[in-house]
Amino acid sequence: MTTRLGLGLPQMRQYDIGKDVPDVARAAERTGYESLWVFERALFPQPATQGLYGIEGLPWPDTYRGVAEPLVTLTLAAAATERARLGTSVLVAPLHVPFQLAKTLASLDAASGGRVVAGFGTGWSHDEYAAASVRPFAERGAALDELIGVCRAVWGPDPVVYDGEVTKIASAEVGPKPARPIPVLLAAGDSGRARRRLVDHADGWLPTGVGAATVAEQWRRLRELAAERGRTEPIQTVLRVNTRYSAKNYEGSDRRPFQGGVDQIVEDLVAHAEIGLDEILVDLQSTLRDAEELKDVAAQVYEKARAAGV
Repeated sequence: MTTRLGLGLPQMRQYDIGKDVPDVARAAERTGYESLWVFERALFPQPATQGLYGIEGLPWPDTYRGVAEPLVTLTLAAAATERARLGTSVLVAPLHVPFQLAKTLASLDAASGGRVVAGFGTGWSHDEYAAASVRPFAERGAALDELIGVCRAVWGPDPVVYDGEVTKIASAEVGPKPARPIPVLLAAGDSGRARRRLVDHADGWLPTGVGAATVAEQWRRLRELAAERGRTEPIQTVLRVNTRYSAKNYEGSDRRPFQGGVDQIVEDLVAHAEIGLDEILVDLQSTLRDAEELKDVAAQVYEKARAAGV
């Protein structure tokens, strides 16, 4: 079965959000990409109180200096397209008020004809939590649990009732409802609790393309856990690929997955597609100059990936 391909929308500061997002979204849909995706980076601390991903000494990339709000970006893409699914990989769930986020996603799904895919994570930046979070960093898992529960309630039949730590809905009609059940995907890492949450409460998994062998092992462990816990529903899978594109192939022996020219990116796509995941999201935006280059490289990657059997 052919792996579905999605494209990351332009959110970084080298892009004109109002003009480039609809333009890239339309071009991607014409090219054949089946989904369009956004990610969340709320701020760029100066100086950072911790390294990237919470790793001491690892600097934040300059590309995170001014990332457009993900749901505004996705709404611009929704209005410019007809078929492509509209996904978040990921929203940092605890940075959002659960009820308001549930309503926003439901409204976007209704407006787009049932195209939203809700990808959530807990995040890692203490600076973002200090600025925007509804609950403390230490409660991020509980905050995600409540967000999922609120979304399921708000998206379900009226009257909506929910009694959580933050959200209290005694009994209410809440609309509009989504056009269809919105799938909830989680970016669960190696944490046992995070993987159990995914197996028990989510529709799917959002891994990151850190190497085919690593992702394959993560996928094996997740399937084993699902079997142990008696899950019978299939787990939807969308692999996020963060590329470091360059016009020429990378020649060093230390090349990382998805670093280099189009042919090298496609080579890595082929290796990851063999794992058997449903979909691969290709985010090319970080090292490209503008929307014209993004559209051109995205088209090359798509055509060569399909020619290679992805």
